[in-house]
Amino acid sequence: MKTVLTIAGSDCSGGAGIQADIKTITMHYCYAMSAITALTAQNTTGVYGIEQTSDEFIANQLDCVFTDIFPDAVKIGMVYGNNSAKVIADKLNFYKAKNIVTDPVMVSTSGSRLISEQGLENLKKYLLPISALATPNVPEAEILSGINIKNLQDMQNAAKIISDKYGCAVLCKGGHLEDCSDDLLYSDGEFYTYPSVRIDNPNTHGTGCTLSSAIASNLAKGFEIPQAVENAKAYVTKAIGVKLDLGKGRGPLMHNYILQNFK
Repeated sequence: MKTVLTIAGSDCSGGAGIQADIKTITMHYCYAMSAITALTAQNTTGVYGIEQTSDEFIANQLDCVFTDIFPDAVKIGMVYGNNSAKVIADKLNFYKAKNIVTDPVMVSTSGSRLISEQGLENLKKYLLPISALATPNVPEAEILSGINIKNLQDMQNAAKIISDKYGCAVLCKGGHLEDCSDDLLYSDGEFYTYPSVRIDNPNTHGTGCTLSSAIASNLAKGFEIPQAVENAKAYVTKAIGVKLDLGKGRGPLMHNYILQNFK
């Protein structure tokens, strides 16, 4: 069985973060492990509190994972603390981790900031350069590239800027675009476009977490980045398309839609 480590924050409501990642990894028939960077008090209506995990305890968690069950891929999500990104990068470098997928989480769907300014600078300095793939949405890609993104051509320009600057492949997610919702991958000097039809479903809490952990799972199973992205997008599309309706705000995806026949 392939193994995947998620390094991210905990979402007590189960729709995003560590909980979404573990569900997604499990549904890809991989073994899920986790290192928690922060505890969040949140639900489908918003984020109501964040407790940071100490850098020492993050390092302790990573040591425990890598010295026992070595991961075939690593997904990085919410990195909350000022120095957490450097601590994580140091450990991943020390253990020569592979297939690292970084979702540069900056702001929650409800508008809560999920990383400090110093934390963001360290994410850019230490984590992106060791990643195989970064998966920013449009606002995040604008911050990382320094340009405005309004269409697919802008996404191409931004993805190349980010890739050239940090040395990783870049999947720019198009959900925030007005004219379409296509995703754009730049990998090994090639552009790949993944057409996406907008699904009439407001319940998309945790979509970014789910996509990045699905990609990591596919990389763990041996797929190259373009195919891993395609496979992961198909999974996420189905998880949204089932139209699970839970909570009073933006509800979660149905990560376990595959098990519907077992209900």
